[in-house]
Amino acid sequence: MPADALAYAKRRANLLACMRTSEGGVPVALGKRTSNLFRDRAQGRKQRLDLNDFHHVIEVDTDHEWVDAEGLTTYENLVASTLSHEVMPAVVPQLKTITVGGAAAGVGIEATSFRHGLVHETLLEFDVLLPGGEVVLCTPHNEHRDLYYGFPNSYGTLGYALRLRQRTLPVKPCVRVEHLRFEAPRDFFAALAEHCVGTADFIDGVAFGPQTLVINVAGFVERAPWLSDYTFDQIYYRSLLEKPFDYLTTRDYLWRWDTDWFWCSKNFGAQYPLVRRILGRERLNSRTYLRAMRWNARWGLTRRLASLRGRHPETVIQDVDIPLQHAEEFLAFLLREIGILPVWICPLRAVDGQARFTLYPLDPQTLYVNFGFWDSVDSAVAHEPGHFNRLVEREAIRLGGIKSLYSDSYFTREEFARAYAIPRYEALKAKYDPTGRLLGLYDKAVLRA
Repeated sequence: MPADALAYAKRRANLLACMRTSEGGVPVALGKRTSNLFRDRAQGRKQRLDLNDFHHVIEVDTDHEWVDAEGLTTYENLVASTLSHEVMPAVVPQLKTITVGGAAAGVGIEATSFRHGLVHETLLEFDVLLPGGEVVLCTPHNEHRDLYYGFPNSYGTLGYALRLRQRTLPVKPCVRVEHLRFEAPRDFFAALAEHCVGTADFIDGVAFGPQTLVINVAGFVERAPWLSDYTFDQIYYRSLLEKPFDYLTTRDYLWRWDTDWFWCSKNFGAQYPLVRRILGRERLNSRTYLRAMRWNARWGLTRRLASLRGRHPETVIQDVDIPLQHAEEFLAFLLREIGILPVWICPLRAVDGQARFTLYPLDPQTLYVNFGFWDSVDSAVAHEPGHFNRLVEREAIRLGGIKSLYSDSYFTREEFARAYAIPRYEALKAKYDPTGRLLGLYDKAVLRA
């Protein structure tokens, strides 16, 4: 057994020894230093399980095209390790601070998802720490295949992933990106579908407005006539409207959205040149903005300022997946009812045609479109809490779509049960957490327990 695998086995044994002496009767929750969840959580009494030692890349196997990494490995570190072997994880979520285990227990997507699906569809196997102190190996074909298919979108309510094996793809040094501009949503979505059956390595898009939409079609190249740098002075999303095509190193392409948190750095003044220089290159990243956002949530600065202005803002941070045939209708709803711009648009397809994932059931025969919109809706009228988020949820479900659960949710129990196959989830919960040591999914995702 390689040294790194032996080290993982030792960490796992030490963890299990600690769990045998743990406190009973108290809900178990993951204790970690960072989080990419965008919903507040109640600070009730919980036993915090410290998995922070599980942050290592164990092995990169280029012959068999996989990488083994521990659950709290960030994608920043995972990508650095795989690129040194001239490969990348098949799907790399947009932000450096997302962890491998978090992307598996949640939902991870990026511009390769039109061909390779969501992050959890790239997993070959993973070890899950069950709340009873047992570690089980989950694969699509072994005795724990029900947990393999039930784990994605469970958000730590069935167990925690300690080690995950993901598929990798070969890379070239650079990426060429072509920006295709459209003035009509119908033409935009038709072209998006056409490119998804082409030869591109990466596809995503942005809606800047009802008549300004851009598809980004990208592919690997061995060398480039020039290389753009969006890690300091230049802002990536602005280049989509300024350049017909562009070149980046593969590393910079994978992290093209992280420097400005897509475009959300504007909320911190970080798109002004002076502020960028004050922050410096090393602080222009999602890690900095997450810390600032947590600080603001704790002290309520923006809420107080809005109150002084007589305004009633509601944070709307959501990702929803909508079948392509309804994508134009959903975009029209967003522009009419929510009004947040820009909107990130990313095509995806479920690649597993044999069995659907329990908590994120996508039709393998359907091309979906992910809409990502992250800002606040500022209203002069006071609405009930979650008013605009509820509108999003109801429209997504009405159009046959599904919503990620990393942020605020307002479903009733009945709506939630229909949308996320909760009867099947409850059977998994009874099997793998029979004493209820972990919170339930509705309690965690909607009630914020």
